Amino acid sequence: MGDFDDILLNGINFGRGGDKPKQDDKIKTKAKKKKYVTGAHGSGSALQKAKYRKQRANRHK
Repeated sequence: MGDFDDILLNGINFGRGGDKPKQDDKIKTKAKKKKYVTGAHGSGSALQKAKYRKQRANRHK
């Protein structure tokens, strides 16, 4: 019952609890890499998204 009482008193912490330092400068998803933003990797949907991004960037110039 010691663990149960401890949880009742303190709650459960689901946060980061490791000794690994957090790296903010690391790109974790492919969607943020340059090839995927420009559509250069060959995917049809990425080429279309790149086209829309270019249109949106040039809209008020």
